[in-house]
Amino acid sequence: MSDAVEPLILDLLEWVAAGERDYAEVMEAWRTSCPKLPVWEEANARGLVTRIVRDGTPRVAITEAGRTLLEGTGRCATAGNYIYQVNIQTDNSNKPID
Repeated sequence: MSDAVEPLILDLLEWVAAGERDYAEVMEAWRTSCPKLPVWEEANARGLVTRIVRDGTPRVAITEAGRTLLEGTGRCATAGNYIYQVNIQTDNSNKPID
């Protein structure tokens, strides 16, 4: 698997962890025909996301495995909520460095 796919999978997981997404929305944003960047396909194959139906609408949700992966990389996901953790470098004045 391409090293370029791993951070994109984490981005997908963050996005889905923020709240269930419509399946069509996920497919529009993340499905690809590019064999070098199969983000949705890889996340799905690894069991990091799941397809569900809620109120008759196909949806995508993060699985426990996906949540564990996010948390293991320093990204935080909680049920129904997403907490974004950021490390900001500062100089001695405690102002963010661009």
